[in-house]
Amino acid sequence: MSTTKLPPIAQLGPFIALLIACAFFSVTTEHFFSGANLSLILQQVMVVGVIAIGQTLIILTAGIDLSCGMVMALGSIVMTKLAADLGLPAPVAVLAGIAVTAAFGLVNGLLVTRIKLPPFIVTLGTFNIAFAITQLYSGAQTITEVPEAMTWLGNTFALGGAQVAYGVVLMILLYLGVWFWLRETGAGRHVYAVGNNPEATRLVGIPTERVLLGVYVLAGAFYGLASLLAVARTGVGDPNAGQTENLDAITAVVLGGTSLFGGRGMVLGSLAGAVVVGVLRNGLTLMGVSSVYQVLVTGILVILAVTVDQLSRKAAR
Repeated sequence: MSTTKLPPIAQLGPFIALLIACAFFSVTTEHFFSGANLSLILQQVMVVGVIAIGQTLIILTAGIDLSCGMVMALGSIVMTKLAADLGLPAPVAVLAGIAVTAAFGLVNGLLVTRIKLPPFIVTLGTFNIAFAITQLYSGAQTITEVPEAMTWLGNTFALGGAQVAYGVVLMILLYLGVWFWLRETGAGRHVYAVGNNPEATRLVGIPTERVLLGVYVLAGAFYGLASLLAVARTGVGDPNAGQTENLDAITAVVLGGTSLFGGRGMVLGSLAGAVVVGVLRNGLTLMGVSSVYQVLVTGILVILAVTVDQLSRKAAR
């Protein structure tokens, strides 16, 4: 079976789960299917959704990135402080923030490829480093004087009676672009090959270390774009953001059908997984269910998704 393909049911699984969740909450709640509520769900997941793109690329190579949320928070602080304190033009400040997050991706990638450290340990360390730098650089203070150009993606436009944020459109376009790259280009297929069997990939002449390094840097760039979306959505640079987004992104990727063992998955599934989590939290909130039970349901779904992945791997042997 091709490493870039999944069985049809595995590809459709996240989308089926999304349809079931939407159908359930449309019956059990009164306002779930309103345009305003659906628009709110998409706005709530757009930051984690973009982080999940980078997380998907790393998990496809059989790695994992625990630092993604804090790197995103650092990027948001860098771009907002440069604009607010130094008066840099918004585009320059945003590019500087993305450069910082991409640099963290480069550090992660170099430690994984050159020193051969496990991705889990490397990114656990850079999670703490990013958190410390974020707190020190911001003085643990929220940056409020954010230029309007940085919050533009948080603005909305009318579509079918709902107000859709421009950031949501950007998220969808990024997913479509990465989906096309992974599916239709040689470089994208190399990502799957490295995750499926790195030694065999190296023996056929594909530079596995270069592919891995590129994946980590690219993931870092996506975290930078997520930084911009976080600023656009909240209107501030928050040094306390990003502390749970790593787990949310991993949850979205796992629910989206990407194998934690690498080499199998579809990036569009991660978008569906992120929206599934958003729908569950929103629907349960509308039902008046405590947030503790929302976390419980999400945890059960993650375990079920990994169990299905493990069983499917055994069945394919």
